[in-house]
Amino acid sequence: MRLPRFALMVLLTVLGVLGMTTQAWAHAALESSSPAQGASLPAPPTELKLTFAEAVTLPPSPVMVVGPGGTLWQLGEPTVAGAVVTVPVTSATGPAGPYVLTYRVISDDGDKVSGTVRFTMSTASSGTAAVANPASNASHSSDPAASNLPGGPGAAPTSSRGGVPVWVWALIVVVIVVGAGVVVNRRNSSRRG
Repeated sequence: MRLPRFALMVLLTVLGVLGMTTQAWAHAALESSSPAQGASLPAPPTELKLTFAEAVTLPPSPVMVVGPGGTLWQLGEPTVAGAVVTVPVTSATGPAGPYVLTYRVISDDGDKVSGTVRFTMSTASSGTAAVANPASNASHSSDPAASNLPGGPGAAPTSSRGGVPVWVWALIVVVIVVGAGVVVNRRNSSRRG
């Protein structure tokens, strides 16, 4: 009779811990962007806007836009207002085709969050396009999202945390609850016997 109650307690504890870890992993997730993921644009935007789930700060070179053949948009100085990052586009020249906006931000609790937004330019933009090359892109080489150029596989936003991973804490809580349940169950059995 007590064992099913104990099993229910363990199940509820595990579900609670998993709920907490899901919330912990959701810090500073990208909520919306302009241009939007998968958008098809007839003309380049004058600014890029990224809205996150919580306030963020910016590392050096937080946003980059790369198009077909390595064309690189020229971007102005990014600004951040709480959870919204705005970047002016100073020169958005390049051919029609797929483009990738790569971003890197730091959440309030220190998590480094990066990811990509993929969109398409339906017409070419006139003018001289800057071409991305390995020498000028060295500052982005440590960014895992920077390798996601057009045509490559999609990448979900990532978050790197310092310290012990959340799943380890969840496992510790489950072990403590199960251990406490075993001790209580043995004490109740010894009292009856």
